[in-house]
Amino acid sequence: MPIIFAQAIMFIPITFAGLSDSEGIQSFVAAFSDFSGFWYNFVFGLLIILFTYFYTAITVNTNQMADDLKRNGGFVPGVKPGKDTASFLDGIMSRIVLPGSVFLAFIAILPAFAMNAGVNQSFAQFFGGTSLLIMVGVVLDTLQQIEGYLLNRHYDGLMKSGRLSGGRSGM
Repeated sequence: MPIIFAQAIMFIPITFAGLSDSEGIQSFVAAFSDFSGFWYNFVFGLLIILFTYFYTAITVNTNQMADDLKRNGGFVPGVKPGKDTASFLDGIMSRIVLPGSVFLAFIAILPAFAMNAGVNQSFAQFFGGTSLLIMVGVVLDTLQQIEGYLLNRHYDGLMKSGRLSGGRSGM
């Protein structure tokens, strides 16, 4: 999602600037519409990092996680349950998000590096960046579905062949 948000934000000023006849605005559009250019990729990567922090802050509620741990009898060793656990988890999330967001930004601008290295643009766009993330996501989701199917089939086989399927027969 952060890549999609950043991409949308990148196109909004370019779209409005393209409607102007000013020479300064046209040079701005030229600098920011070059997908393999430095400024486009720098701002794009920075927006991805910012939106990753924003998206994580919205989707991961550390207070709810701390309450769930407390209700279910779980705890973090060395940390008091409740607000201390929530602040501890928030600190951990902040430290985890930075390298993850930098890696996500790198993957997103990888096609620009490939194009600057001389790789064909259509090949770089197809096998790089967001396409790569989508392919990995689909493969992981498919593997989870297959694993769930096999696990369900394994349990069905246990129920049919085991003593549990007949209930209390023989008594």
